[in-house]
Amino acid sequence: MSFAVIQMVSQDDVLANLATAHRLLEQAAANGARLAVLPENFAAMGRRDLAALGRAEASGEGPILPWLQRTARDLGLWIVAGTIPLPPDGQADAKAHACSLLFDEHGQRVARYDKLHLFDVDVADSRGRYRESDDYAFGSRVVVAETPVGRLGLTVCYDLRFPELYSGLRAAGAELITAPAAFTAVTGAAHWQVLVRARAIETQCYVLAAGQGGGHPGGRETFGHSAIIDPWGRVQAEQPSGEAVLLGARDSAEQAAIRQRMPVASHRRFFAPAVPGPAPTEKL
Repeated sequence: MSFAVIQMVSQDDVLANLATAHRLLEQAAANGARLAVLPENFAAMGRRDLAALGRAEASGEGPILPWLQRTARDLGLWIVAGTIPLPPDGQADAKAHACSLLFDEHGQRVARYDKLHLFDVDVADSRGRYRESDDYAFGSRVVVAETPVGRLGLTVCYDLRFPELYSGLRAAGAELITAPAAFTAVTGAAHWQVLVRARAIETQCYVLAAGQGGGHPGGRETFGHSAIIDPWGRVQAEQPSGEAVLLGARDSAEQAAIRQRMPVASHRRFFAPAVPGPAPTEKL
């Protein structure tokens, strides 16, 4: 079964972003993809009214969730909906999460992942300071779901720097892992490909890394380089910048062979954290 990774250059106009996403998803479906991954903030990039957007979606008054349901159904496509701001289910007035949703080909929501690690970092770019926790609450659960292309683990962007999450997804049975992202140009140039390949190698999963790739409101620049990485860490497809639809397919027999030849999951050992000892004594 084939899948697609979508790269976008989203702006702050929600309806325009949805139109672009629909065009790219149509292209993925026309090329035989059963599942497609949209990037982080695919529907709204650079907006400062994220809380209001999240409340509107939770109350049924926003455009994004109905669009996702309709698009998945119309195209017969499973969709990983990058991220949207969304409060916890049933708590429309609570602080939003950076939420990655999985819809099946009938337009039904089958999984929800709330971003665990929020990007509160100072970066040497024109913006300088990022504080996702100002807008979002932290997630708390690891999520793996059955899909037509295999058991799918869900992550988002900054999560890539925390290998223990990916080990947890592998332990939960993941065969593919999605990583919708909006890496800054600075941090992406330094670490993006190293991280996506490392997460694939250590979990022996396909990593479907769907990024933002260009200029956005407020002078923000994202790194792009969306990629499909196989379980041996090979880059199967990559797009440096701009819009793109990357296509790939899971070779389940090869994945099983890799896991058999290199059985890292069964070799993993668990150990107690180190206890700090006394400071060394300097000898003269």
